[in-house]
Amino acid sequence: RPEFAGRRTTKVIDGVSTTGWFTEDFTLAELKTLRARERLPPLRPGNTAHDGQEAILTFDEVVAIAREAFVRTGQIVAVAPELKHPTYFAGIDLPMEDAFVAELQRLKLTGADAPIIIQCFEVGPLERLATRIAAPLAQLVSASGGPADRPDLTYADMVTPEGLAAIAAYADWVAPEATLVLPRDGEGRSTVPSALVADAHAAGLKVVIWTLRAENAFLPAERRRGEAMADHGNMAAYAGAFAEAGVDAIFSDFPALTRTGLNRP
Repeated sequence: RPEFAGRRTTKVIDGVSTTGWFTEDFTLAELKTLRARERLPPLRPGNTAHDGQEAILTFDEVVAIAREAFVRTGQIVAVAPELKHPTYFAGIDLPMEDAFVAELQRLKLTGADAPIIIQCFEVGPLERLATRIAAPLAQLVSASGGPADRPDLTYADMVTPEGLAAIAAYADWVAPEATLVLPRDGEGRSTVPSALVADAHAAGLKVVIWTLRAENAFLPAERRRGEAMADHGNMAAYAGAFAEAGVDAIFSDFPALTRTGLNRP
């Protein structure tokens, strides 16, 4: 897209210098001229056949797809939007919380029973949303680092019993990286479950882990099949191990395989 070449730039986001193209430098109309591509072509070459076919969706378009599915099937399909880098955007005078809440209100997704889980790696945005809406909130937690808006806090702190109790004051879910629930040893094999799920449940939180993928590159050693990192391993059994560990939900790139592992139709 030569007409956008001049917008390539370098910015510091959450303390990391990043070079590329950034949404805030484009209008929505310009973004709508772009088309989606497979993010992991070496691992998912078959998906590249769909490159360039679909536009980038807005949040309300995703909600419309979920609602159309309900009309078609009778099954409620929830959505799980993530507020990405809200402190960064607030710092460039593009605060997203007011706009997001207004959109939730327009779509009637602010109630405690709304089919939605709102995620964020930062703490402050979730704390503020908890005072404005009743919709379920999820504190994302990585296996390393800490929330960009809380330099005094690490994710390791947040998955202690005390940290989980603090999360429960504003969120309904904790969303840890999968290896925080099923750690791996030095050979890349799963070990026994950590105490995270039990501690979270004791604090009154539900647990949703992220993100299960079928390729060997993302699986523990005991679930891999074949030699190539792009080969599919036994992800269904891996999903079943998380169910046995007591998690309440799973984010997955392969929902059908995940449901198989959970013994659900």
